[in-house]
Amino acid sequence: MPKTLLIDVETSPIIGYTWGTYDVNVLSVIEPVKIICCSWKWLGKDQVHVKALPDYPDYQKGVVNDKKLIGDLWGILDDADIVVAHNGDSFDIKILNTRFIAYDLRAPSDYKSIDTLKVARKYFRFNSNKLDDLGGYLDEGRKAPTGGFETWTKCMAGDAKAWAKMRAYNVKDVELLERIYLRLRPFMQNHPNLNLLDNSPQEKKEGFSCTVCQSFNTQRRGFTVTKVGRYQRHQCNDCGSWSSGPYERVKGA
Repeated sequence: MPKTLLIDVETSPIIGYTWGTYDVNVLSVIEPVKIICCSWKWLGKDQVHVKALPDYPDYQKGVVNDKKLIGDLWGILDDADIVVAHNGDSFDIKILNTRFIAYDLRAPSDYKSIDTLKVARKYFRFNSNKLDDLGGYLDEGRKAPTGGFETWTKCMAGDAKAWAKMRAYNVKDVELLERIYLRLRPFMQNHPNLNLLDNSPQEKKEGFSCTVCQSFNTQRRGFTVTKVGRYQRHQCNDCGSWSSGPYERVKGA
C-alpha cells in the first residue's frame, strides 16, 4: 500500500543585522532559517514521531546544527509516496528542500504533495484556513499553545523545558493535521489515486477498490457523463470519497 506521510517542521529564526526595529531590510544574514524540530506520522499507523536538535549526541547549546536531523528527514521523505502538510507547498516542503540542497543532498524520490491549506481554500469557504481554526470549526481539537517567541529563544539557549514544549507542540500539530486531512479528503477531486501508486502484490477481491483509501467497501452511485461516453461513479462507504470506474464510450455517439 502507498505510504502517506503527515509532517510538520519547526524552524529557527533568521539572525541578521539591521539599522532599525520596524519595517526594515536585513543588511546581512548571519544565520539562515534551519530546522530545529520535526514531527511526522505515517497514515494508518499509531505512532507519532518527533525529533529535535537535542536528540543528537553532538548537540551544543546555542548552536543550531541541523545536519543530522536533515539527513534523517531526507530518508523519511524519500520513503513517502504522498506527503501531507498544512501550507506544505509554500513552507514545509520548500524549507526541507532548501536544507537538503544546503548539505548537497540529492532530491528525494518523487512523491505527491497534498497541502491541506490549499484544499481548504479550493473546496470550502471557512472563516479562517489556519490549522488551529479548522480544528475548532470542525470540532477536531486545537493546536497546543507555543508559549510565544520566548519558547524559541529558550530553545536556542538550550533550555530543556522549552525543548519539551516544542516537541509537544510539534506532535500536537501532526495529530491535528491528520484529523483535518481525513475530514477534508472526501471533497478532494484531485486526490492521488492510491491504486496507481501501489506496486505491492494485491489480494484479489471482488468489486471496485476506492482510489483514495483502497477500500473495497464501495457502492455504485450513477454515472459521470461526457459527450461521447460515461464513467461509473463509486462512493466509498469507509472514507466517503468518490471515484470513477473505467471510461465507457457509447456506441454511435
